[in-house]
Amino acid sequence: MRCKNPTLCSGRGTRVILTDLNHSNQTDFVISSRAFMALSNQGKGQDILKLGVVDVEYKRVPCEYKNQNLAVRVEESSQKPNYLAVKVLYQGGQTEMVAMDVAQVGSSNWGYMSRNYGAVWDTSRVPNGALQFRFVVTSGYDGKWIWAKNVLPADWKPGMIYNSGVQITDIAKEGCSESECGDGSWK
Repeated sequence: MRCKNPTLCSGRGTRVILTDLNHSNQTDFVISSRAFMALSNQGKGQDILKLGVVDVEYKRVPCEYKNQNLAVRVEESSQKPNYLAVKVLYQGGQTEMVAMDVAQVGSSNWGYMSRNYGAVWDTSRVPNGALQFRFVVTSGYDGKWIWAKNVLPADWKPGMIYNSGVQITDIAKEGCSESECGDGSWK
């Protein structure tokens, strides 16, 4: 993302990780003061902070988590055996997670999870024992299932992070050619 005010803002912009979405046709980004200041030219960080709101342009770029598998953090609100909420961490590539299911390890009896908000998925139908997950991930127009076969141990605990053993690195395919859409770099 980069700010469109050439007096205050750098042309290079900064990278941010989006974890939630707005279901309207308006786009608002709420970012940390550190990220906000990173949009500015040298010595103009405090000036851009004083504005509070700036016009920006953005482009979607792949997330890179070198040597890091997709992981899930069991949220503090989880209460075994009645409720499980997990936050998905280190989702690499240029993808969107659109569905998540859970099952006991070794079982084919999958139960769906609901997106609670952002990268947090939850269910009140928690299987017993160690748990596996499967995800539907889209990159552009294509979607695929990704299986993480042994993620949560039977004695999972809120606040803990568990490695899924899988990595996501897919890159979105362009929906139109450069001649149809321009260079597609900034919106």
